[in-house]
Amino acid sequence: MAESLKQNPIDKDKVADNPGLLPYAHHVGGVPIVPTQEGMQRSSALSSMDFQTDLQLGQIKEQMELLAEQARSIQRRKQVSEWIYSAKISFKPEVNHVYHLYEREDGSFTLSLLSPEEFASSARQLGRFVHSVRLMGDHTWHIER
Repeated sequence: MAESLKQNPIDKDKVADNPGLLPYAHHVGGVPIVPTQEGMQRSSALSSMDFQTDLQLGQIKEQMELLAEQARSIQRRKQVSEWIYSAKISFKPEVNHVYHLYEREDGSFTLSLLSPEEFASSARQLGRFVHSVRLMGDHTWHIER
């Protein structure tokens, strides 16, 4: 009988070795441990800051992608304009009219009034269709297709 008094009746898995070091109350009569108002505010502020900075970084990334696409478009327009100004042109291009650029087998270019769909046999003589372009008021060329 003396031996049964020495044995703890509580399950060994439910007893803490150092209950005073637990970050929560370890018995019913224990003082509840709740985060302080300052800790809750700091956590809320950090969460809001993370959300806002992630949102702003996402917007900046989208803007960078848009700027990169615009730069590629300008480079493409510049390249096409260089091709056109080195091309054989047998007429005076008018502002805001659409023309068609062809590349010949020798690598030279021709600007034509004929689209690939119009007079298909003539278009083959002009070479490989490259782009349909519109002459802008500043004498750059807008790629239509």
